[in-house]
Amino acid sequence: MNWQLMLKNITRNKKNSLVIILLIGVITFILFIGNSILGKSDQGLRNAFVESLTGDVVIQKTSDVTMNLFGANTPVIDEYFNIPSFPAYDMVRELILEEPGISVVTSQVSSRAFLDALGVREGVLLCGIDASTYFTAFPGILLEEGRFLEANEYGVMISADRAERIEKQTGQRPAIGDSLLLTAGGTTGFKIRDVPLVGIYRYRNPGTFMNKIVIADPQTVRVLESIQVAASDIELDQKDSLLFGIDLDDFFSGDFGREGDEEESFSVDFLKNVLQNSKEEADQQNIPVGGDWNFIILRLKKGVNPGAVIASLNKKLAPFEVTAVGWRIAAGSSAILMLLIKNLFNIGMFLVSVAGIIAAVNILLISVFRRTKEIGALRAMGAYDGYIRTLILGENLILACIAGILGILGGYCFLRIINGFDIIISNTLIASLLDDQMVQISFLPSAALASFGVSLFLGIAASLYPVEMAVRVNPIVAVRQG
Repeated sequence: MNWQLMLKNITRNKKNSLVIILLIGVITFILFIGNSILGKSDQGLRNAFVESLTGDVVIQKTSDVTMNLFGANTPVIDEYFNIPSFPAYDMVRELILEEPGISVVTSQVSSRAFLDALGVREGVLLCGIDASTYFTAFPGILLEEGRFLEANEYGVMISADRAERIEKQTGQRPAIGDSLLLTAGGTTGFKIRDVPLVGIYRYRNPGTFMNKIVIADPQTVRVLESIQVAASDIELDQKDSLLFGIDLDDFFSGDFGREGDEEESFSVDFLKNVLQNSKEEADQQNIPVGGDWNFIILRLKKGVNPGAVIASLNKKLAPFEVTAVGWRIAAGSSAILMLLIKNLFNIGMFLVSVAGIIAAVNILLISVFRRTKEIGALRAMGAYDGYIRTLILGENLILACIAGILGILGGYCFLRIINGFDIIISNTLIASLLDDQMVQISFLPSAALASFGVSLFLGIAASLYPVEMAVRVNPIVAVRQG
């Protein structure tokens, strides 16, 4: 390939070359800046949720609508949506533990309630946790006062943001050991629970949604939601079934159940073993037990692909009517909205790129028409169609490479300038998205490579039609016109 001829043609058509470089460079610049900001935001949002709330994978009951950890992802029905209890919890958990690549498994039961603390009443999202594994799964939860909730302990933990807000309104900060009132109402009636405050925590990456959460023991949440542990049916023989037709006075009298009384005697072992046998009976009859949790949350080992784990689990868990989903669905509207914004931006840039290609095609066509004599002479000297195509395409790829490099360098300098202003973000949601209270947008190699790839694509796409026009040049006609 004659690189010298390519460079000579580029420098000889400086005006057209500069227009092509400017056009592709501006598109690359905007694409790089936009994806750097959105990529940083999406990465910060992922870190916030995965490290503090959703984990990498969430197992939930299969539903007609997608669910987050506290309700439906469809705003229209979210207010009326009740999170279904988890079916076949024990069996599902055993299957999950067999899956390779899982680091921590924890469980959660969710609810919505009102919290009364020092006279301040606020709506909260209740997170009933398995305290034995929950805080191991989420290192993004940082303890500020008191201690973490322990397994089988009765109590709640509130965020430092909530404690500061209550202190600002009342002049008094909630203290460890204070009694907090939780109230909830539903179809089963009005429920009230008085629970002690055991700790105050802070999220490493806070957000307005996450600061609504109150961490509680699971039994408190179950009572407020009227969730009962599922039990299996036990088949009784005729002798044992007599127990349910006995008068209480007779039951506690010394005459009941004497040996030899065949009509009223019953199995003493029945009273001792009825509870423990219920689970054994269920296992033998393949009756699922559980129902006292809403979600199972998984943290994966470093380097494990969540998508592969989700696909594998969904094959295994399909018969149990449960589904494995990623962190974005479990996080809810804010994470889904971020993905939507990112996709809309790139769709918009695609439309801009199409317009840029059309403009570049027109410029390149003019350049080809001006070079008719040169192309005709090359063809008269024996240049094949492939040589002409490679020559024109190579020139445009050089221009696209220059434009891409300049666009990325310009975007990098722009980011450095913005970071140098030390802009403080007062909005907690935006701060959580950018993973910092100060605007610091880092250089993302993936965004740079994607933007550079788009610049090369633009150069190739804009060259296809002009190249075909160039190979159609008749050498005899071209020489005569020249």
